[in-house]
Amino acid sequence: MSAQRLTAVLGPTNTGKTYMAMERLLGHRSGMIGFPLRLLARENYDRAVKSVGVEACALVTGEEKIVPRGARYFFCTVESMPLDRPVAFIAVDEIQLAADTERGHIFTDRLMRARGMDETMFMGSDAATPWVKLLAPGIEIVNRPRFSTLSYAGTKKITRLPPRSAVVAFSAADVYAIADLIRRQRGGTAIVMGALSPRTRNAQVDLYQAGEVDYLVATDAIGMGLNMNVGHVAFAALKKFDGRSLRALSRAEIGQIAGRAGRHMTDGTFGTTADVGPMDPDLIEAVENHRVDPIHFLMWRNADLDFRSIDGLLKSLDARPPHPGLVRQQEAIDHQSLAALARDDEIRALTQGKGRVALLWEVCQIPDFRKLMTDAHLRLVAQIFRHLATGGIAIGRIPTDWIADQMSRLDRVDGDIDHLTQRIAHIRTWSYIAQRSEWLSDAPHWQGRAQEIEDRLSDALHEALTQRFVDRRHAALHRRMTDGTKLDAVFGEDGSVTVEGHEVGQLKGLDFFPAVDANAEDARPLLAAARRVLGPALRQRVTDLVASPDGDFKLDAVGAITWRETPLARLIRGDQPLRPMIELKSIDLIDGRQRQAIEQRLRHWLDRLLRHRLRPIFMAQGAKLEPAARGLVYQLGEGLGALNREAVRGQLGALSSEDRKALAALGVRIGAVTIWMARLEDRRQRRLLGLLASLWQRLAVDAEGKPDPARLDATGLEAWQMAGGKRVVAGRSYAFGELERLALTLREAAQAKSLSADAANAEKFNMTPEELGQTMRQLGVRATLPGGVRAPARPKRGKPNTAPKPPRPEPKIDPNSPFAALAGLHDRLIAKDVPAARPAKRRRRRHRAPTANAPQKPDAT
Repeated sequence: MSAQRLTAVLGPTNTGKTYMAMERLLGHRSGMIGFPLRLLARENYDRAVKSVGVEACALVTGEEKIVPRGARYFFCTVESMPLDRPVAFIAVDEIQLAADTERGHIFTDRLMRARGMDETMFMGSDAATPWVKLLAPGIEIVNRPRFSTLSYAGTKKITRLPPRSAVVAFSAADVYAIADLIRRQRGGTAIVMGALSPRTRNAQVDLYQAGEVDYLVATDAIGMGLNMNVGHVAFAALKKFDGRSLRALSRAEIGQIAGRAGRHMTDGTFGTTADVGPMDPDLIEAVENHRVDPIHFLMWRNADLDFRSIDGLLKSLDARPPHPGLVRQQEAIDHQSLAALARDDEIRALTQGKGRVALLWEVCQIPDFRKLMTDAHLRLVAQIFRHLATGGIAIGRIPTDWIADQMSRLDRVDGDIDHLTQRIAHIRTWSYIAQRSEWLSDAPHWQGRAQEIEDRLSDALHEALTQRFVDRRHAALHRRMTDGTKLDAVFGEDGSVTVEGHEVGQLKGLDFFPAVDANAEDARPLLAAARRVLGPALRQRVTDLVASPDGDFKLDAVGAITWRETPLARLIRGDQPLRPMIELKSIDLIDGRQRQAIEQRLRHWLDRLLRHRLRPIFMAQGAKLEPAARGLVYQLGEGLGALNREAVRGQLGALSSEDRKALAALGVRIGAVTIWMARLEDRRQRRLLGLLASLWQRLAVDAEGKPDPARLDATGLEAWQMAGGKRVVAGRSYAFGELERLALTLREAAQAKSLSADAANAEKFNMTPEELGQTMRQLGVRATLPGGVRAPARPKRGKPNTAPKPPRPEPKIDPNSPFAALAGLHDRLIAKDVPAARPAKRRRRRHRAPTANAPQKPDAT
């Protein structure tokens, strides 16, 4: 190996760049590697510890420092790399982030200034190639191909994505909404976002890697070096808000994210969700072939700062870049904080001399992990500087009571996901502060305290995410059903059903009731699992049902049919009153053939029940009768055993005496008011007839089968009452026979003597005069006046108008119309005394068909 070797290993994802750099690092006597994320630094630190031991490895990030006395290998975030420490090997990962508008200047600085004594290596995307050559003259470029193939798989609904898929969105709200959907449909998902702490993110990744969930929902944080077993990446958006505007993702960004699909030699696919639609063909081709657009500029900030004054520091930060393609960094939070504090007169008064200016700059570099950049962060930075700047020339200390109070406020695990995420971001800021040992009286204590709080909050956040977005029961069932393996099911004596150790619900009759904690959406996977394991049990139950005796079936007052207390169906209106239809209830776990067998069995049972319970009607309809009597019997069936005599008055006249005898023998009673089947007096018969009437009239009934009279019209109410063997006259309910006797008594009284609706007659019938009058009118009984004169049933209203009608006015004729000319002609004829011509009578001619020999008239034409 030659001295001062300078190498750039560039290429798409899954090319082994980081693995190669780790191998080179551990092959040197000492080394340092910078990662874009604290998570990646920790991951590779843990890997190196297993290889060379904990004493040889150091972890240096903004919030965490583990530096043993004999440490030779340093694993850092790019910002925290101690470049003043000489090492044989230096590497920087994801060097293309030099174009990032917030952190780019750090990567650009490392590209220009970070060098190992023996070897320096930069890893990243091909897009950085021209800049690497420009800023690191003489560098050797090594292009590595991708190990596996990445191909476009089109557009899919989120609920149709294959297992081991990652869905990528670009806001927390979208991530949560997609995760909720996947939990309902597929059992659960892991969450990966940049706002999560490394501990929470690792726990979520472990949840996915262990196979407890088959899906991952993430932001673009997934594109930064997370090595997971992802087979497909689906973009739920192709635009993101970058802090200033909503912009389209670049080819490099899409390729970086899509490249997470497929690891090592396993091929991967990428695509979009249904809401996004298909990708542009040129974009697809570029991603599949790992072709990215070149980076047009890099961010740069002056590293040679002037600490003689605040204004001098600000001026040096605004220095112009040394190369035309470099853009001065202006959006870094430390620069913005310094500019804001420089306007504070008190801060300026405390910032005298290079030491104080350098201290202010160090304080301004405290990160705002909450990404708020509000007055709250500025007040925190200003307060810390005031504590450190008081006390003369020496640097002061942050008061113990104050930092204890600040951390105690964050040591809470209550609240929702957003509250926990905000507290973690805030405690990470305090973890960064605690790492500055010269700022605190007992730095190790506060470092441990901050780490404990962050760990506690991270565990609570992981638990909250898992509880909200993972249904382990559903996920386990979905996984076993997807891979086609046989499900292990246990049936309890109480009907409980347990599948793969998870209780999924209870089987009662033919109904499966999902677990009580499952709502309508969550019940679907439980039904799917139950359908897989309950098939044999349900087939046996359907067989038992079809073979059951009639006594196992029950019909209640509202038409519901049960089998051994299990609801099966309900009656609905059919094409005839005596033949209602059967509507089988929705039973999700039986197939069409089983459903048809159940319907046929219920039909046979219902037909036998009706013919047995309403035997008099069916016997009468089956008897040999003459047409007039048979028609009356048919109408009685339509009327469910009773008819109003007025409705069939014409048909009664067609009955012979033999017909009447035959009808009487069948139990048909022809009364003066009602015609009815006298043998339908049993309570069960009347209850069944009332049910059939309510179905035929489409009446809403209560649990006892009774309709609400206030909500019925007169026809519906009368039909239901007559089916029950009653008729209501003048507000009183009468049985058919009772009403006939009342009508006969009134008619006899009307024929024998004077009958009127007075108080004396009303008292005899236990009625009021108004009730008696209304009863007589409804029964067609006319009152008789003294002397035998019959009063009209309905007196005429008002007196006839005998006044002579006024003469009809002469019509007005338009003088310009043809009728005006005719009127003039009529007047002239009258004046000459010319008799009006009478219309000639048309002689009626008999049209006879012409005979063969008759002469034919010539054609008029």
